[in-house]
Amino acid sequence: MEENMKLATVEDAVEYRLFLIPDEPRDAEEHKEILQKYIERIMTQFAPMLVHYIWQNQPFNLKYKPEKGGVPAHMFGMTKFGDNIEDEWFIVYIVKQITKEFPELVARIEDNDGEFLLIEAADYLPKWLDPDNSANRVFFYHGELCIIPAPRKPGAVSWLPTAPPTIPQALNIISTHPEKILASESVRAAVNRRIRGYPEKIQASLHRAHCFLPAGIVAVLKQRPRLVAAGVQAFYLRDPIDLRACRIFKTFLPETRIMTSVTFTKCLYAQLMQQRFIPDRRSGFKLPPPSHPQYRAHELGMKLAHGFEILCSKCHPHFSDSKKSPVTSSPLWAGFLDSLKKNDYFKGLIEGSAQYQERLEMAKNYFQLSVNRPESSVAMSPGEEILTLLQTLPFDIEELKKEEANLPPEDASRFLLSDDQWLDLSPDQLDQLLQEAAGKRDPEPISEEKEHYDLTRVSKSMKAFLSKVSTHKGAELPRDPSETPITFDADSFLNYFDKILGPRPPESDSDDQDEEDFESLESDDDLDFETQEPGEEASVKGTLDDLKSYMAQMDRELAHTSIGKSFATQKQMESLAQTTNSNSDEEDSGAGDSGMTPVDVDLNLVSNILESYSSQAGLAGPASNLLQSMGVQLPDNTDPRPTRKPAEDQPAH
Repeated sequence: MEENMKLATVEDAVEYRLFLIPDEPRDAEEHKEILQKYIERIMTQFAPMLVHYIWQNQPFNLKYKPEKGGVPAHMFGMTKFGDNIEDEWFIVYIVKQITKEFPELVARIEDNDGEFLLIEAADYLPKWLDPDNSANRVFFYHGELCIIPAPRKPGAVSWLPTAPPTIPQALNIISTHPEKILASESVRAAVNRRIRGYPEKIQASLHRAHCFLPAGIVAVLKQRPRLVAAGVQAFYLRDPIDLRACRIFKTFLPETRIMTSVTFTKCLYAQLMQQRFIPDRRSGFKLPPPSHPQYRAHELGMKLAHGFEILCSKCHPHFSDSKKSPVTSSPLWAGFLDSLKKNDYFKGLIEGSAQYQERLEMAKNYFQLSVNRPESSVAMSPGEEILTLLQTLPFDIEELKKEEANLPPEDASRFLLSDDQWLDLSPDQLDQLLQEAAGKRDPEPISEEKEHYDLTRVSKSMKAFLSKVSTHKGAELPRDPSETPITFDADSFLNYFDKILGPRPPESDSDDQDEEDFESLESDDDLDFETQEPGEEASVKGTLDDLKSYMAQMDRELAHTSIGKSFATQKQMESLAQTTNSNSDEEDSGAGDSGMTPVDVDLNLVSNILESYSSQAGLAGPASNLLQSMGVQLPDNTDPRPTRKPAEDQPAH
């Protein structure tokens, strides 16, 4: 039975497989040795392109995969690309180029959507090709996209199987009939348009920005620029547990911050910019006013520092005790270095210069991770790699500060725009574009209306929500005023049901307060006194009397506890509003029930929602989700977070 070629992960990932066209029979060990040599050659030949690339989550990688389930032994790789779809298409370009440089190899590539190359060329596919019969038909061979056709009639073409081919059948067809399986020119053009511009396109996908960072992070990024992706992802995907490590920074002290230039991908920069975040006061990270010319650099550095601190907080303390042999001792290193020089990796830099050494260190790191890595080795986590660098990498804060005067300019133009809209943007215009892309239509400064936000909107929206009908499909949310209202004839609707269910009983005109309190109960059919027999009516009234008596007893018992002090009452609000007046009516209204001061429902509702909203620390949560679904957009919290009482994890006020 053939091995299932579908992805086993629900994350956005791409899988790629490279098969060797069989030319003669080989045993398993010989085949494995040949494929491993191909992996070394491929990773070495494409190193100049891959060394500097900043991957969103995982890099391009290849490893040997033995024969299993009818699928012959091959080279296999999987890359989780997350939110950056450009990583996936860059891999398509690499795989295509591999089959061009190594014509004896055949490549197959797919992602969570399956044959995404066919999806890209959907407008040009032949009518017979559909998801049900496309398995094992799409390959790259000699740098061209190939689609193995299906016979119009069973047995019409001897070398074409009626069912979708197996991998061995597909490899045999490709090797014997390469000219008959070439995809149409329109299909190939659709895929080629998507990968047009590589490898030059790599530089266009980068964005340089100034960041005010702790010196340790500056030193790490000088040696491992790709680790910026792990730092951004740690901050972007943070949770409240992660933020506990950022209350007090232990690895990257804020007082060591210096200005530096950091290279992001456009996707990483957008992720960092689009999230609003206020650091814990205990962290030591204080931002200047938004009007400050370097506010954006301070904000970016603060967010990135949080990400790096989160990464290091997840590492074990004794991971770095094991010593590794130097990279240069590998027998493959000399050939790898010669290949880099032939492909102008060092760009004519003088050997031994600072820039030459930086490129050499990056090449060593790539070689260790991608070329010379043993099969049984376990890759270090980003946090472990960062801590290892900090322990082994000497750096001088004063020397790093001297570089502040010669930082390269920021990239503030040609960002996040389509090919026909290249404009020069100022940093402020760039930030506005990011906010609009993130769905924030009004990135204006806080207006007077927001400054004096009417909190009664929160309570009114919540009351409107609670008054809506709830069914098995969920609760109805208040309609957005911008949406077109639906015309609904209530009389016709009720008349329709009257015809089906019969006439409704007359409504009670009683003004009795107790009946009003239990209106929702009495409206049910099984409690409607008008339709009950005399004996049943007396039984139901007795039940309601018992229930009211039981609730009154609960109120009296709760009156002697401290639970009532946790709620704001109308009496407290009146005493705050009129501190000079003694309200004599309270004694009259409280006769016989002096301890039962009415609770201010609106105030308690609003204060609890605001407290929940504030505790989200800028993340998504129940309070913000509920308010946004009701069309309520709260302004940013600029006040210090209140605390009811000092605790170990909260500062005393």
